Amino acid sequence: MKHITLLGATGSIGLQTLDVIRHHPTDFSIHALAFGKNVKQAVPLINEFKPTKVVVFDNETRQLLKKEVSSVQILIGNEGLVEVSVDIETDVLVNAVVGSVGLDATMHAIQANKTIAIANKETLVMAGHLVMEKARKHQVNLLPIDSEHSAIFQCLQGENSKEVNRLILTASGGSFRDKTRKELEDVTVDDALKHPNWNMGKKITIDSATMMNKGLEVIEAHWLFDIPYDAIDVILHKESIIHSMVEFHDKSVIAQLGTADMRTPIQYALTYPSRLALPQTKRLDLLEIAELHFAKLDFERFPCLHMAYQAGKVGGTMPTVLNAANEIAVQLFLQDKITFLQIESIIERVMNEHEVITYPDLEVIQAIDKETRIKVASFLK
Repeated sequence: MKHITLLGATGSIGLQTLDVIRHHPTDFSIHALAFGKNVKQAVPLINEFKPTKVVVFDNETRQLLKKEVSSVQILIGNEGLVEVSVDIETDVLVNAVVGSVGLDATMHAIQANKTIAIANKETLVMAGHLVMEKARKHQVNLLPIDSEHSAIFQCLQGENSKEVNRLILTASGGSFRDKTRKELEDVTVDDALKHPNWNMGKKITIDSATMMNKGLEVIEAHWLFDIPYDAIDVILHKESIIHSMVEFHDKSVIAQLGTADMRTPIQYALTYPSRLALPQTKRLDLLEIAELHFAKLDFERFPCLHMAYQAGKVGGTMPTVLNAANEIAVQLFLQDKITFLQIESIIERVMNEHEVITYPDLEVIQAIDKETRIKVASFLK
């Protein structure tokens, strides 16, 4: 029995993680759940999975939750996230929060020698050098939940990582993959949230439409697999059947295939190095699909992907700036305060104005993150 602490319980990855646990009650139990402010959605989850501890965003949310549940300890904010992440009862930390909020908890969990299933790509984007250094020092497994990184991780099982020639990440292209730059001028939030293949949260769905999501995944892959940026390619694959590929020195290519269901990589991270049955997902039928399509991704059509590569190669504090600017810009778009194309122009402006600090520590990274968010928000004043 593995005892799971789940950060981001009411988000898309969190809910799908709970569905995996629901179908394997003798293999997993929930020690702690963390969510933001969605008490209405959280209460039935707390009643069903009966965690010992729950973490919420603020005291106001805590007071609301106390009226609904009485048999659970309720913690608040970042301190609460850290506490449940390092609890002795926690066997596996699932970091499924969106944005930079997951960084502190991950760093402390590594130090406490916890196994970490990571869906929070921003942690590695902002502080990949610190996270991986600490993970190596403490010999902690970082098990990827993102479908692309899980695919690479699976392709590398039994292989010599020093014999890898390149990584090939696939991208669905998002909601606007067939639109021209001109057609993007008038798209709406509702349009952007209609992803053709995946069931995801709002922020990541917008990131998929801009291709920033894939850019963040490139940076994450660089850190997780210790591969230079020039050896990480991204190709358009509309069907989302091949999740990623690994090419080796002998030009052999190993690919991981499956239906577009996030429960598969989530469950693999929880069960690694074993596998369990996943009856609630659809079996891949290649005869039914019949054709798979691939195309080159154009940096001019998807400038956010290009900016992510640039930020990764520059390194230092630039990926932190990229991530923070993107988070606030996406938030503003979801609030109908800026247009879709303004997301990329805001990110470009902030990156151009930033003076890079080459080897930032955690304190500097968090300060730059905060400073960038304030700066982007000020653009509307």
